[in-house]
Amino acid sequence: MSQSFHLVCPSCGGVNRVPIDKLQAGGKCGKCHAELIRTEPLNLDQAGFMHFMQRDELPMLVDFWASWCGPCQMMAPAFAQAAREMASEVRLAKVDTEANQALAAQFGIRSIPTLILFQGGRELGRISGALDKAQLITWTRQQLP
Repeated sequence: MSQSFHLVCPSCGGVNRVPIDKLQAGGKCGKCHAELIRTEPLNLDQAGFMHFMQRDELPMLVDFWASWCGPCQMMAPAFAQAAREMASEVRLAKVDTEANQALAAQFGIRSIPTLILFQGGRELGRISGALDKAQLITWTRQQLP
């Protein structure tokens, strides 16, 4: 029996088991049949963030941002491109710090954009400031075990 990952469906929140050797292919949710691996960043609120942190086994790179932040807006296209390139390796998600102030406070977000890489509910790395696509991908892969 092959090892597997638990993946949260970005559409319905259902938890699915996907064999590691099939992760590249993505797969569909057993509950709603939506794609489990998305090539665009997830927009998470407090509840969604907690659900992914507790149940999804892929590493998750979170961009803590705000709509009024110029560097955040400049980095958004690069973050989206990185999400397409690393879709089966890392979940990329965005948390609006204005709409989710308690979550931003919980993680001590003092400047934006701040990127935090999580795996298994723990922080693997953190960096503040806007990055281009190559820097995002390189930094993320360097932080992974």
